[in-house]
Amino acid sequence: MRKVLLSILSLTLATVCFAQQRGQLYAGASRVDITPDEASLPKTSQGILDHCYVRAIVFTNGTTKAAFVSVDAAMGNMRTVNAVNERAAAELGIPEGNILYNWTHTHSGSAVFGDELNNRFFQALKEANDRLRPAKVGYGDGVCYLNVKRDLFDPERGTWWEGPDYDGKSDKTVAVIYFEGIDGKPIAAYFNYAMHAVITGNTDKVSADFPGEAERYIESRYGDDFVASFASGAAGDQNPIYFQQTFDLRDIRIADYAARGEDISNKMPPGGQGLDRTKPEVQRLLGEQERMIRSMGQILGEEVKYVIMMMRRFETNVTITCLHKTVSCPGRRQLNGGGRAGYAGEYEDAPDATIDMHLTMIDDIPVVGTSGEPYNPIAVELKEKSPYKRTMLTTLCQGTFTGYIPDDESYGAQSFEVLGSRFKQGYAQKAIVDAGLDLIHEATHGK
Repeated sequence: MRKVLLSILSLTLATVCFAQQRGQLYAGASRVDITPDEASLPKTSQGILDHCYVRAIVFTNGTTKAAFVSVDAAMGNMRTVNAVNERAAAELGIPEGNILYNWTHTHSGSAVFGDELNNRFFQALKEANDRLRPAKVGYGDGVCYLNVKRDLFDPERGTWWEGPDYDGKSDKTVAVIYFEGIDGKPIAAYFNYAMHAVITGNTDKVSADFPGEAERYIESRYGDDFVASFASGAAGDQNPIYFQQTFDLRDIRIADYAARGEDISNKMPPGGQGLDRTKPEVQRLLGEQERMIRSMGQILGEEVKYVIMMMRRFETNVTITCLHKTVSCPGRRQLNGGGRAGYAGEYEDAPDATIDMHLTMIDDIPVVGTSGEPYNPIAVELKEKSPYKRTMLTTLCQGTFTGYIPDDESYGAQSFEVLGSRFKQGYAQKAIVDAGLDLIHEATHGK
């Protein structure tokens, strides 16, 4: 009998050891404009189409404080992350490592620089922290048919190219975490979808692209204080399904350069150059791009609103866990780069390539963050293998950038993402999935 009691006691102690602190949820949110003055834009810029923001959602259960920070910009900024982390820890009580940063990856975004950018990031966090109030959290997911796999073997070109592969793998899930005050007043939504924000890239105007339109559209539904933060899913191989204007404008730029004796047919045309904006056809295409982000933003925003409307389960007392790890994979270096697609890559061994992995877990909602741009099937595998149905993968996180990360199956494609990837085939997909599962396990069971 004594042996049985000791076994029960050991099991109880082990369970207590792994148990997370649960407490009343508090949440607050804010957004701060980071758009630069028009006078400071480069000469090739055509001005500002719409504004870019940093959005912050701060939440705590009285024991652990954490935050989501979403930035309407293309790439990460490690210096800003480090500076803001230091201030947030010292002044707001958010420990370093407890803020999940993600960039929306708009290819037409622009922001203020240096200390001013750091200050605006921190301002968003501080305002969100100042607005903390008793809250509840819910999760839901829906579908949106705007994304499509963009690695295509084009029979007309007779080679690989960028185009809509309607039969390609493409996860249509829209995942939403929704914070609402105990008083019923909406606070914020953090929504995840896998699609490149590249629609307005040819306009040469500052724009948050479709993520910014979706964010603003959702915010207009719930009031001025509400914050909707877009988190890019695994979109390394996912384009907007309606993207023809970009292809047409690219062909016009290629023809303009060819007339001057320069062949850029297998390169990315440089922005702000080689496009005669006095031509009616160019004006039409650019105007269609500007309208397209409004259309796609509204459609995506409608799905987010529907998901929120259909939520029935909310939690007020929650656990919050934040973890981080870095994984390494065998690396490679391309020796014959410079082209866009459609040729055999040549490589040599290179130092290991690293991937930063982050976990912010609210009860049974694991948000796994990763640096770089993983292909869509990597997120699908992680979600399928996770013990939690509400798992999502957010990319372009924490200020670091590791480039494109193809899934193992896609290495046969001669697409620009695969050709330029720093990762050898057979390693990165497993590393991301295993690291994500390890972080989730550690959050719920301990090491």
